[in-house]
This record gives sequence, structure tokens and C-alpha cells, in this order.
Amino acid sequence: MTQAVLVLEDGRVFRGQSYGAVGKNVGEIVFATGMTGYQETLTDPSYSGQIVVQTAPHIGNTGVNARDEESSKVWVAGYVVRDASRIVSNFRAEKSLGEELEKYSVVGIAGVDTRALTRHLRSAGTMRAGIFSGELAKTPIEELLVEVQSAVKMKGLSLSDTVTTGAAYTNPAEGQFVGRVAILDLGIKRSTIEHMNQRGLETVVLPAKSDAATILATNPDAVFYSNGPGDPEAAGGQVEVLREILGKKIPFFGICFGNQLLGRALGFDTYKLPFGHRGINQPVLDRKTGRVEVTAHNHGFAVKVDGGPEVQSPAGFGRVTVSHVSLNDDCVEGLECLDIPAFSVQYHPEAAAGPHDSSYLFDRLVDLIKNNKVAN
Repeated sequence: MTQAVLVLEDGRVFRGQSYGAVGKNVGEIVFATGMTGYQETLTDPSYSGQIVVQTAPHIGNTGVNARDEESSKVWVAGYVVRDASRIVSNFRAEKSLGEELEKYSVVGIAGVDTRALTRHLRSAGTMRAGIFSGELAKTPIEELLVEVQSAVKMKGLSLSDTVTTGAAYTNPAEGQFVGRVAILDLGIKRSTIEHMNQRGLETVVLPAKSDAATILATNPDAVFYSNGPGDPEAAGGQVEVLREILGKKIPFFGICFGNQLLGRALGFDTYKLPFGHRGINQPVLDRKTGRVEVTAHNHGFAVKVDGGPEVQSPAGFGRVTVSHVSLNDDCVEGLECLDIPAFSVQYHPEAAAGPHDSSYLFDRLVDLIKNNKVAN
């Protein structure tokens, strides 16, 4: 088998076999704790620029199929697994995972002790890493380490332009029409759009660099900021656009990166988590209902809100409450504005993959649109 080597920024080395494309890929290494849903993980644009470690030991046994894709391609920079399935055994499979990784030039490595790797990342934090396979795996580790340490860091990085749509497009509402949602595509997943369409919402998906005038020209009943990769501190343009939208009191909903940008638009800071939240089994408390939800996560940054449970927006948008918190580390998992029609969550209620405990949030968006129409 073709040999491969994983080199971490701090000098830790893991050896294994090539999985997917042969060559090299460098990026930020993170771990995802889901036992299922590897295809949805790979096609989530939020993972752009990252090497993903799957903590589940057996990966690839169900192959891949077009229906489970969350976007048009595989976005991860690299892929690390313990035991890559040698055969595909599922009636829905159209090809093997290895073939899919090779198609999109994703350099992977199998045969790695992912438990040891995950424990290391939990204590040392996320860092840059590189996967080198084939002849490159024979390169002296010292040379590979220099290449890894010279790679771009995720902090301060803007990636929205690399994952957004090239042109605006519209998805029709299903059933009775409720309203139109203008979506700023920062790396949106297909399931998010489907959840809205199924609830009678027409969605107009716009490129990440769209200005407020372009968004308002769609005559939206609500504006939505999607999930996506990168550092929210580097998304100043989208933050300014959002402030203009909030000032007009148009209903707003944000997910993941959208939650971070709402936080910054309201005047709060964001910060990088030590190793992030990635997986489909993360407990979150909804402070309004007292209900604990098991949720899907993929974020390396979070919003910082001091005080509470109710605080004033430093940017002058009135009262804000932290609506959801993580039960693992108490970080902010949701924001709700009390004086303007805006709310957001850090996790993924579309749950692709993952549990559907939080799908009610799309119903909350529908209610917000209906109530705003009545009020105006």
C-alpha cells in the first residue's frame, strides 16, 4: 500500500496508508465526533481549509451518493481515519468514499490512531498540519514540518468568497407561500434551504459580497446569514451590511457563521476556541424553554458576551439575550434580540447529519416573518 504521513505543527508525527488522492494537503487540523454522516461532513463548505479527523473508527462502509451531498463538492483540505472500509455495502451507494476523495483531490491518510490524535488535539488545541503521501512521504520530517509551519493560519482568514455561489438563484416555496428570504451564501448547506422551502419560504440565494442594496432589491420578508468557514473578525463587509439590515428592522436569522456575524454586528467580540465544536452529539440548553437539545456543530469561533442574561447591544440595537448555551463549555450558542426582530444560533438546526431536536428554529423564523407582517 502507498505510504502516507501526517505531520502536526508541533512536530508530532503519525504514519499510515494513503486514502484518496496521492500528494499533499496542508490546513488546520480538527476532529469531528459524529458516528455517522461522514459524507455530509465532507461536503459542508464550513470545513474548507481544514483537515478533518473522524473519531469514529470505521469510515466509508456505506459509500457515497448524490442525495446526501450538502453542496456541489468535497471541501475538506485533508481527511484522517483509523479504518477505511475496504468494501461498500449499502443499497444507496453510487461509489466508494476513496473514489470520491480522489475525484476532488483530497489527500487522506488511514491507519492512524485517531484516539491518540484526538486526545492530543484536545490538550494542545487545533493547529496546522499536513498530509503527505506517495514519494512525498519519504521526505525528511524536518522539511515537511517547515512546510506545515509556513502554512496560513485560520485566525484572520476570510474564506467566504471561495465557497459562495457565483450568481444569485431562487428556490421556490413548497405549499402555501409564507414569505421570501434573502440568503447571504457564506457557505450554505443544501438542507438549510430545503428546510425553509418546506415551510413555505421562497429563498433567494446571493453571493457573499452582496451589498445591502442588492439584498433589499429582492424585497425580502427576512434576511438569513448562513454557515461558512473562516474568521468572523475578517468579515467586516458582511457585518456592516447586516447592521444596515438590522437598522431597517427586517427579520433576521443566522446559523453558525451567521450567528458570529450577528454578534459582531451587535457590537460583541468573537474569539477562537481551543479545539472547537465539531460533531452531531453536542448538548445545548435553550434558556427560554429549559430544554436540552442534542445538536450538530461545526465551529471554531464563538461570540463573547459578558454579563447577562440580558445585556445592551454595544452597537445600539437594544436589548440582547444569550438564548442558548453549550453544556460542555458554557460558550454562547444562540443570540436573541428583544427590541428588533433578529435571532441566531451557533449550531446547525438543519442537522445534516445529526439529530433534529432544533428544527423548530425554522418554524420560529416563519413565526417571526408572520408577526412582522401583521405589525407592519
